[in-house]
Amino acid sequence: MNRKSHNMEKTLTELSRLFGDRLSTNKTVRGHHSGDESWHQKQLPDAVCFVNSADEVSRAMEICSKNKTPVVPFGAGTGLEGGTVAHRGGVCIDISNMSSIIKVNAEDMDCIVPPGVTRKQLNRFLRERGLFFPVDPGADASLGGMAATRASGTNAVRYGTMRENVLSLKVVMANGSIVTTGHRARKSAAGYDLTHLFIGSEGTLGIIVELTLRLHGRPEAISAARICFDDIDGAVNTAIQTIQCGVPIARVELLDAAQMSAINRYSRTSYAEKITLFLEFHGSSTSVREQAETVGEICTSHGGSGFEWTAYEEQRNAMWAARHSAAYAAMAVKPAAKAYATDVCVPISNLAKCIRETQEDVDNSTHVTTFLLGHIGDGNFHYVFLVDPDNPAELEQVLQLSERMVQRAIRMGGTCTGEHGIGLGKQKYLQLEYGTAGLELMRTLKLAMDPHNLMNPGKLVPLGTRLIHI
Repeated sequence: MNRKSHNMEKTLTELSRLFGDRLSTNKTVRGHHSGDESWHQKQLPDAVCFVNSADEVSRAMEICSKNKTPVVPFGAGTGLEGGTVAHRGGVCIDISNMSSIIKVNAEDMDCIVPPGVTRKQLNRFLRERGLFFPVDPGADASLGGMAATRASGTNAVRYGTMRENVLSLKVVMANGSIVTTGHRARKSAAGYDLTHLFIGSEGTLGIIVELTLRLHGRPEAISAARICFDDIDGAVNTAIQTIQCGVPIARVELLDAAQMSAINRYSRTSYAEKITLFLEFHGSSTSVREQAETVGEICTSHGGSGFEWTAYEEQRNAMWAARHSAAYAAMAVKPAAKAYATDVCVPISNLAKCIRETQEDVDNSTHVTTFLLGHIGDGNFHYVFLVDPDNPAELEQVLQLSERMVQRAIRMGGTCTGEHGIGLGKQKYLQLEYGTAGLELMRTLKLAMDPHNLMNPGKLVPLGTRLIHI
C-alpha cells in the first residue's frame, strides 16, 4: 500500500468513528458528488461526509489535514465550471444538511444562515417578514456555494452580487480552525477585508460554514415587460440608455432568437422568436408604471417593437420561470449533446461590440448550435454551445471560440468570468487578466493559508506550473 492509500485509509477510519453512517463510500453517492452541471468530466471522490454543523466541518477538516487528505466542499452541485469535481479524489464534505436558518434581524435587514440554505428556501422564509434576498443566479443554489463562487444573476444590475450582499462569514480553515471574517455592522475599517477574501475563493482557502447576509425590503409593486428587436445593438443600447437615464431597473435580460425558440418549445410559451429583452421594475405602484413607460419610449427609439408590460404576479412569474429555464431549454434542443457555457463580462459601453464580434466569430467558425443570453445591465453575457460528446474536433473548435471570446473581453476591459467562476476550466486566463504579479500574489495567499494544497486542490489558482511572462 502506498503512502497516499495508507493516509486515505486512516482518514476514512477516523471519519467513520466520528460520523458513522454519515460517511459514505457508496459508488452511487460518490457519483452524485463527482461534479456539477458543467461539461467537465466527473471524477469520484473517495468518500462523502455529510456534516450537520460548523464544529463537525472543523473536526472533519482536522482529520483530513493530519492525514494530508484532499477536501472538496459540496452544496447543491449547480456550478458551471467544474468547481466540485473531485479532481484529486479525497473526501467530499456535503453541507446540505446545514440548512436551518439561524436568525433574521428584521430591524437591521440582515440574517444569519448556514451554508446549506438555498436562495429559494431563504426567500420563502423571508416573504411574510416583508424582506427578500436579491441575488438570483437562476438555479436554486446553496448560499454557501453562491458566496464561494461570488454568484450574481438577474437582479445584479440593481442589487449587486454576492460581493455586495455578504456582511460576514465563518470559515473553517485548512487546519480545522474556525475564523470569523467580520460582524453585522454595515461598515468597518478594522483590519484586512477577510470577508471578501473568501467570497469567490471557490473552496480553495476554506469552507464557509455560516453567512451573515444583507437583506432588502420587498418592493410595494413589481412590474415586468418584454420587447423585441431586430438587432443586438438596439437591445444593448436600450439597456445602456436606461441605466444612464437613472431608471432604477431591477432586471434586464437579453435572449436571442434561437434561445426564445428553445424556451417556447420547452416552457410551452408563445413568445416572438426574435432578439428579446426581459425587464423588471421595482418600486411603488406609480413608479413602476412610470419606469415601464420611460423604458418603453427608450426601446422604441432604438428600434424595439411589441412592448408588453404587466403588473400581474402570475404573468411575471411565468415569464421569469421561462427565463430561468433557458439553459435547460437550450439543452433540450439536442438531448444527446453536452452544453458548453461561456461567461464573460465587459463594461456596458463595449457590450454590443463584444457580442457582435463574438457572433461573427461563431458564424465564421462552426455550425454548432448556439444560444445567446445575458444579464446585459451589468455587461455579462453567455454563449451556450451544444457539443457532440463523441466529436473531439467539435469540442476543440468550441474551446478555441471560447478562448477568443475571453481574450476579446479582457482586451475591452472585461473579465473571463462574470459569475460562473474559474473552477477547472478558466485557470489559464487568470494570468492574462491579472498579470504575472497578480497571479503570484494569489498563489502566495493560497499556499500561506493551505500549505499542503488540501482545500479543493486543482481549482482556481494553478499551482506547480511555471508562470508564462506575457
